Amino acid sequence: MTAVKPADVDAFVARPDPKRPVVLVFGPDAGLVSERVNTLVKAAVDDVGDPFALARLDGEELAAEPSRLVEEAQTIPLFGGRRAVWVKAASRNIAAAVEPLLALPAFECRVVIEAGDLRRNAPLRSLIERAKNAAALPCYADNEKDRERLIDDEMRAARLKLAPDARALLVPLLGGDRQASRSELAKLALYARGQQQVGVDDVAAVVSDASALALDDIVDAAFAGRPAELETQLAKARMAGTSAGSILFAAQRQVAQLHKWKTAIEAGTGFSLDAVQPPVNFRRKGSIETALRLWSAARLLAAMTELADTVLQSRRNADLADTIAGRALLAIAANVRRSAA
Repeated sequence: MTAVKPADVDAFVARPDPKRPVVLVFGPDAGLVSERVNTLVKAAVDDVGDPFALARLDGEELAAEPSRLVEEAQTIPLFGGRRAVWVKAASRNIAAAVEPLLALPAFECRVVIEAGDLRRNAPLRSLIERAKNAAALPCYADNEKDRERLIDDEMRAARLKLAPDARALLVPLLGGDRQASRSELAKLALYARGQQQVGVDDVAAVVSDASALALDDIVDAAFAGRPAELETQLAKARMAGTSAGSILFAAQRQVAQLHKWKTAIEAGTGFSLDAVQPPVNFRRKGSIETALRLWSAARLLAAMTELADTVLQSRRNADLADTIAGRALLAIAANVRRSAA
């Protein structure tokens, strides 16, 4: 088997094994697939812009003419030097083109195959994983340690220091796509250029999930009974152009989650907020604990009904949607505060 373990993929990409000239890079993280493919290709040729050094093929071509791959892999560069073949398989099954290539006794060429998320029994993946002269590199979404390392690397490259709380906030906002994560970090670095330290406010102002953070701040202030803070957050949301529908949807989602957790608490199931999956963002934990202490499951169920009515009213009176949503949430916050007094 020549499937490289996910933890060993970066090491392989940094130092590709010359005994395994055919490399399949695949997985659900398209950004990470692209990043690793580009690294492998750049390391295999002296100039990626030289068409005599780098041949580019796609799945459609190889599906129509499978012999092209062997021909390109055995082609000697016109002006000497190293040569590589970059194949974009897309959704096509190109196993018929790759199989005769793997049967060759030897060839002086690096072949990099870029593919999407392949099932374990996909013909191309199975073929590569069985071959001794090939390697299959899976690219899965970054885990927490990967994201932390990426953040540290990008901030170091930008010569910026990241405050610990800002780093903790940033980690869960990244992931899913490596290129998207790098893009967000590049925006953050540009925004914070010239500062001594990158803080929480910088992250909230720039990272694409900041709108989600703003919605979290609104619903947390409402259900924790902080009307003054809620008014401030609602004003920020209006200035940012956040729709009343988005705010009410976030509130409905929050009250449903709180009701589920409070029901578990009242049933004596040993519920712990620390054991919730996915983990609750550290910024929100205090507010959610306060809400769970102040609300009963019955009151949360009633709040669900009230919010559903508010959504209906806001849709029937679109021009007044912001006012309707704001009043409903402020009423929730005020009632919680009175009950806690």
